[in-house]
Amino acid sequence: MQKSRTSKLRAKILGLIIFSGAFFIAGCSFPGVYKINVQQGNIVTQEMIEQLKPGMSKRQVHFVLGEPVVKNLFDSSEENYLYSYQERGDETRTQRITVFYENGTYVRYEGELLEEHPAY
Repeated sequence: MQKSRTSKLRAKILGLIIFSGAFFIAGCSFPGVYKINVQQGNIVTQEMIEQLKPGMSKRQVHFVLGEPVVKNLFDSSEENYLYSYQERGDETRTQRITVFYENGTYVRYEGELLEEHPAY
């Protein structure tokens, strides 16, 4: 009689463990989980780029583009404006615009803009 009681208790514990594990796994893979859009960095648009003119001071460039999120501590002759956008867990799209200065004045920029900034 003691054996059957122990067997029943083990069966209940095993059933509870299996049920809990299945419930946990189902909760993690639920298809209705909400995923958010994630954007980070500086949004730089074509209109902003068009406002940049050679000879502008850093302060003027920062007025147009904003302060760069990532500061270049080793070389003050260039600044990087980075932007990334990930729509609900899909592939991450990135943009990098590098602004070049000579003697503290704007000279040129390099980089390609994203076709669109969906979060903008």
